[in-house]
Amino acid sequence: MHNLFSMDIFDKKILNELQQNNRLSTHELGNKIGLSATACQRRLNKLRKSKLIIKEVAVLNGAELNNYVTIIVNIVIKQGRADNVEGFKKRMLANPHVQQCFYVAGDGDFVLIITAKSMLDYEKLTQKLFFCDDNIQKFHSTVVMENVKVGLNIPID
Repeated sequence: MHNLFSMDIFDKKILNELQQNNRLSTHELGNKIGLSATACQRRLNKLRKSKLIIKEVAVLNGAELNNYVTIIVNIVIKQGRADNVEGFKKRMLANPHVQQCFYVAGDGDFVLIITAKSMLDYEKLTQKLFFCDDNIQKFHSTVVMENVKVGLNIPID
């Protein structure tokens, strides 16, 4: 968190631009924010080393890949012991269908964002992930009808 206090306006501009398009060359990035390509490269290296940028990925269009069903799943576990929680987290991290996994406070213990090719594939996945886990008390699935907005951007002022 102390990294945010040492950032200047150009670092923030770089982060905002990269969240929109991380394929910009340092020359294009420099033109957008008012720095040279060399200065942008130096700042990018600093941001990566400081762990403010942890991953640079391609965001795919699931509908075009026939991987179009998105399901939001609320999980309630029976026993919230540390080993049970950590075991569940590890299983979710290892499954490529689990796009996001949140350990939450409130009505449930976890909220998952899952993608599947079809409802039949999702049903098979529930057997593998949830019904075979004795520590899951219950789960509730909500099927997304349309992905209106999907993103991971963090507003940087």
